[in-house]
Amino acid sequence: MINRTDVEFEVDGGIKLRGWLFTPPGEGRHPAITMAHGYAGIKQHGLEPFASAFAEAGFVVLLHDHRGFGASEGLPRHDIDPWRQIADWRRAISFLESLEYVDSARIGLWGTSYAGGHAIVLGATDRRLRCVVAQVPTISGYEQGLRRIPPDQVAAIEEAFSADERAQLRGEPPRRQAIVSADPAVPASYRAKDAIDFYLQPLPEGAWQNDVTVRSTRAARMYEPGHWIARVSPTPLLMVVATRDAITLTDLELAAYERALQPKQLVTIEGGHFDPYLSQFSRASEAAIAWFRQHLA
Repeated sequence: MINRTDVEFEVDGGIKLRGWLFTPPGEGRHPAITMAHGYAGIKQHGLEPFASAFAEAGFVVLLHDHRGFGASEGLPRHDIDPWRQIADWRRAISFLESLEYVDSARIGLWGTSYAGGHAIVLGATDRRLRCVVAQVPTISGYEQGLRRIPPDQVAAIEEAFSADERAQLRGEPPRRQAIVSADPAVPASYRAKDAIDFYLQPLPEGAWQNDVTVRSTRAARMYEPGHWIARVSPTPLLMVVATRDAITLTDLELAAYERALQPKQLVTIEGGHFDPYLSQFSRASEAAIAWFRQHLA
């Protein structure tokens, strides 16, 4: 029987990150997987089924909330710095290494969406990892912005960034915007129906709020994890790509995969960005399990 426990570990600044640790039955040391969510999500946003499936396959699984999100500490809340999240994730790897029932020589990493971009960066820069899975990963914040933001709205976004910077100089807290909204008059990160449905799915009361700092959007537009993809090798890389991904963009992901060096594998999933969590969960999870078994066994 799989056991799920609440855990916490400390990162820079004395902040405690919290998450769930899934442990499979059996004695001795197990291979392990570290997981985290994408942009402005929490662990309850469709990740527990992946973690449970990985644990049922025999892996210890650590699933943590990024700082400022979910159960983790960190202020301001819902403020996203990709490089801070990556630095924190290294501590998650160290935490896994410290557990007596984890084989520290067999740790893999799974990231999805924005954290799929983190998976690429960490795969390229942390050789403790024996393999990585990047599901529907962010490749280029700049290119995503060109596709998703109409040209006539760019000036307003840039002015919002500038106004936020000026306000922070005056001592005001970072300004905020919605994560999802169908109302074009409301500044938001995502407007597509599938994104709205995914983020607004039923969650524990008080676990999540539909806002994020404006500076998180600026950081996302500056984030280019695809630049690191050729450096992941010799760490084995699996990319799971949705064929109609309008969020992280299928063509960018496929082009990035071509730049990756061996060992690598590509699995395509029918549907949009959120289908690997939903209608195509079995295919996405089974592909990841097969990859982890191959490289962590």
